[in-house]
Amino acid sequence: MKIKCVLVDDEPLAIKVLQNYFTNFPDSEIIGTFSNALEALEFINNNSVDAVFLDINMPMMTGFELIRLIEYKTKIVITTAFREFAAESYELDVLDYLVKPIPLPRFIKCINRISTEINLKNNIKIEAHRIEPHVFIKVDKKMVKVTIDEILFIEGMKEYIKVVTIDKTYITHKSLTSLFEGLPIDRFVRIHKSFIIAIDKIKSIEGNRIQILSYTLPIGRNYSKDVKSKILE
Repeated sequence: MKIKCVLVDDEPLAIKVLQNYFTNFPDSEIIGTFSNALEALEFINNNSVDAVFLDINMPMMTGFELIRLIEYKTKIVITTAFREFAAESYELDVLDYLVKPIPLPRFIKCINRISTEINLKNNIKIEAHRIEPHVFIKVDKKMVKVTIDEILFIEGMKEYIKVVTIDKTYITHKSLTSLFEGLPIDRFVRIHKSFIIAIDKIKSIEGNRIQILSYTLPIGRNYSKDVKSKILE
């Protein structure tokens, strides 16, 4: 996947120099060039952009003002003839600061840095996707890993809770509320002061009862509205 870049500079020669540099990097592509900061802002906020190469002194809007209006996190590289703005630029969390005329070796270093950060970010996302969400519960003096997808429901029993999974049931000394706080809010819902259920394991709902596999659980009167809005809407 190519790194998508945007160039923003009111000097045509500066744009041309960067375009020539980019021809040496097949893994990167320029998807937009702009001399107008307002047009650039609209494009950046409406497209997937990995990196923005941005001049500071431009008519209508400065580069710093544009950075503050970008709606999502993207890599920002300042390209300017002025060294004195470097400190201010890093306060805006820019990735790099290139001083014109930009030497090719310095540009290469910048591109490599962008590539490294984006690849690292993508690898982290892949690893996070591979790891199954889970919780650890203490059972008989040992910590047992229970994957979120296995859980059918959790029942509170005074000072203990019962975690019922597809294959096993675990009893642990823990409060229902504290365990609920560690679960994904989009996958679990509290249906009763004593019960938390996995939404995707629901088989049917009838009146104030919910069936999960062979288990029939009550919906508490104080939880009914929230349960039905979360499950049925």
